[in-house]
Amino acid sequence: MSSPETTPATQSEQERRARGQRKLVSLLVVLVLAGAIGGLVWYKLFREVPTTYADDADLFKYGSIGNEAYDGIPYWLWLVLPRVFPEHLPGNGGYAALGMVWEEGHTLPDGSWKPSGEVPIGFSKKTIGFPRIAMNCAICHLSVVRKPDENVATLYPGGTGNQMNTQGYLRFLFACANDPRFTADILMPEIQYNVKLSLVDQLLYRYLLIPQTRKALLEQEKRYAFMNTRTDWSIGEIDPFNPVKFNVLGMDSATDDTVGNSDMEPIWNLQPREGMALHWDGLNTSIREVVLSSAIGDGARAPTLPLATLERLENYLRKLPAPEYPFPVDQKLAARGKEIYQRTGCAECHNFGAKRTGTVIPVAEVGTDPERHKLWREEAARRYNNYAKDYPWKFNNFRATDGYASVPLDGVWIRAPFLHNGSVPSLSDLLEPPAKRPKVFYRGNNRYDPTKVGFVSDVAEEKGRRFFKYDTSLKANSNAGHAGATYGTELSADDKTALVEYLKTP
Repeated sequence: MSSPETTPATQSEQERRARGQRKLVSLLVVLVLAGAIGGLVWYKLFREVPTTYADDADLFKYGSIGNEAYDGIPYWLWLVLPRVFPEHLPGNGGYAALGMVWEEGHTLPDGSWKPSGEVPIGFSKKTIGFPRIAMNCAICHLSVVRKPDENVATLYPGGTGNQMNTQGYLRFLFACANDPRFTADILMPEIQYNVKLSLVDQLLYRYLLIPQTRKALLEQEKRYAFMNTRTDWSIGEIDPFNPVKFNVLGMDSATDDTVGNSDMEPIWNLQPREGMALHWDGLNTSIREVVLSSAIGDGARAPTLPLATLERLENYLRKLPAPEYPFPVDQKLAARGKEIYQRTGCAECHNFGAKRTGTVIPVAEVGTDPERHKLWREEAARRYNNYAKDYPWKFNNFRATDGYASVPLDGVWIRAPFLHNGSVPSLSDLLEPPAKRPKVFYRGNNRYDPTKVGFVSDVAEEKGRRFFKYDTSLKANSNAGHAGATYGTELSADDKTALVEYLKTP
């Protein structure tokens, strides 16, 4: 018999309350677990850890340009690829076979640590959930120079990327992704050899990062399939704008067969270049727009552009001086060469402040291979100018031109090979008529030839590293142009020698 205090009605009410409390507790537990799982997912996949560099040169060499979220590769996976897939590299030495350069670490005067061998110059390592690696500006803009009697090279930031095989790097990654050994069972032991991952990170790499990286690389290979129907990029060369046209601006590679292959330009001493025709064909005149668009060309996207970092890089490059010639100069001979330089009209197109310096010289006049300037037409310029219309920064200065920019010659000694497509190996060769210039030579050697003023180009391989065989008969590789009386090719041999000697001077 129920007591007055516990009638069936009150028992039912108590049970309902208890069930409600249990449901509330269960809901709270679920929410807590969901929050914990969500927090773990955020921490392991999306948490962004800022990287800072006290030194502007280190920021240039190793800093992020905002492309890790889109194009970054899991660092520990990237690190083992050459060890697992050495047959897909063009030579021995891991990533060094592609021309990458590592520095040793040391403490700077302010107490900060300069990066060691974690990444080569031209790459940033940044944690966005997990450590990722991606290219930055220095991959295309580091000159490496080795004197004839030395084994250790000197590095010049802001230079021409003379030994970097960028297309080889892309094709290496694509070959790895297509290899049936690109599996967690093969790669995880190699990763664990380098780093002891936590259990969570092991699971992350095994079940997410490795398969998703393979998928992303295979998708990227499709976006870059246009490379396979065009002349290969040589070492020190890229196609800077067809990837932008096809992968960013939405233009159709199936109806566009242009070849944009061109040498990587030096980007030092930018301040006096403000307002000049920039890029080989002068498709823009704003340094700021060139800096921002270059980050986009390297895989960044508008929402992730680190504007403050890019502004700091721009200011660094505006003031970075061109390197001086590192060998003795015959000053008497150079003085005679200066007179020849002025008399033949070289100064009119190549001296800062001269009438035609930094302007676009029509292809019909300069006569160089027209393929590079053909790739950028009015439609591409219009689309790029509209690309940033929804952002506080804008593009306004992209345009199409009818030729190539006449560039100042500061640091010209280190810019070999010459012409916009790098089709002439030395300054001495450039002063010869096109018919007498080398038809086939090798690119990628960092050993310097101070006599011809260029890099050694008659050696196919050195210490296991194979160089790129450059054939001037291929589309976009013509070594014609920049010839005639006003270009010095009709001078006497002695006058040519004097002119080359003058071009070694600042």
